[in-house]
Amino acid sequence: MTQHAATPFDLMQRLAGDIRELPGEQHHPAIQWAHLLCGLGAETPDEIAWCSSGLNLVVWLFTKASGQQVPRSKSAAARSWLALGRPVSVEQALAGFDVVILKRGVGTQPGPEVLDAPGHVGLFAGYDRLTNTVHVLGANQGNAITVAPFKDANVLGVRRLA
Repeated sequence: MTQHAATPFDLMQRLAGDIRELPGEQHHPAIQWAHLLCGLGAETPDEIAWCSSGLNLVVWLFTKASGQQVPRSKSAAARSWLALGRPVSVEQALAGFDVVILKRGVGTQPGPEVLDAPGHVGLFAGYDRLTNTVHVLGANQGNAITVAPFKDANVLGVRRLA
């Protein structure tokens, strides 16, 4: 049997379009499971910010399937990923195991040294030098797992998990 090298990026890409918030009082069970992996209650609704929970779910599933130990933050806080892996620049980032942590919100935002502040997190999907835009494959982007562009000025850090 041929073995294929896979990454968390590959797994999250396969889940894109299948995991999204459900309307009304319904909640997607995978999003609730993701929240549970981060210490939130089993009844946490899918409307609660789930970018970090979704990434934790993907890394957990990847680790279980591959047997490769990849760190996960075990937190629903996006900035918790700043404490993992090793830092790389946006220009050095690769799709696969590289996580992008971004500022979130308006006005002045604290820097990467502040982990207890709003943020967003996902997997690196590309960088457009012409527009200074980072493409992120992440959860809770348009209420689903999608690829979305972000200005590189909002990047707090890129961390390589493996």
